[in-house]
Amino acid sequence: MRFAYSVLSITAIGMLSASAVRADECPVAAAAKAKAASQHVQAVAYNAEAKDIVDTAIGAGSFNTLVAAVKAAGLVETLKGAGPFTVFAPTDEAFAKLPAGTVESLLKPENKDQLVAVLTYHVVPGKVMAADVVKLTEAPTVQGSKAKVKVVDGAVMIDGAKVVKTDIVTSNGVIHVIDAVILPPAK
Repeated sequence: MRFAYSVLSITAIGMLSASAVRADECPVAAAAKAKAASQHVQAVAYNAEAKDIVDTAIGAGSFNTLVAAVKAAGLVETLKGAGPFTVFAPTDEAFAKLPAGTVESLLKPENKDQLVAVLTYHVVPGKVMAADVVKLTEAPTVQGSKAKVKVVDGAVMIDGAKVVKTDIVTSNGVIHVIDAVILPPAK
């Protein structure tokens, strides 16, 4: 929620600055502009939280590989479901760090089970906000294994991936952005 409020605060400040009172402007007109700006901010807040995890990831523009993988794995409807879910979402840059050919291999139909395992390892059942994540030493994933969680020099790490943005609230959970793809332990 903090992320949504930060964006909204910045938007509100910009909008209120744009409608600043001029010396020759009527105070009633200035108040009307401020009220309109406030109503617009409330509408933006509603729209941000009205999107589910998948639509939020699509709208962000930095999770194209993740979204393609979710589609290939057949997990779109699941992640659009009621949840709540906590998703540790690797960016496109995080997927690019994988060895060459890894993503292409995972996206092949014959590797769907492996892709599902990797993706569901990034999902924790329930809505776990950043304030709660820092108290954990491990997180049970939808895949079935537990991901290790630790705080290193003030940064939260999940299985070696750094959490770079937290608390992106959606209608069915929360997204925390990570800088690497995490892999379930080998069985």
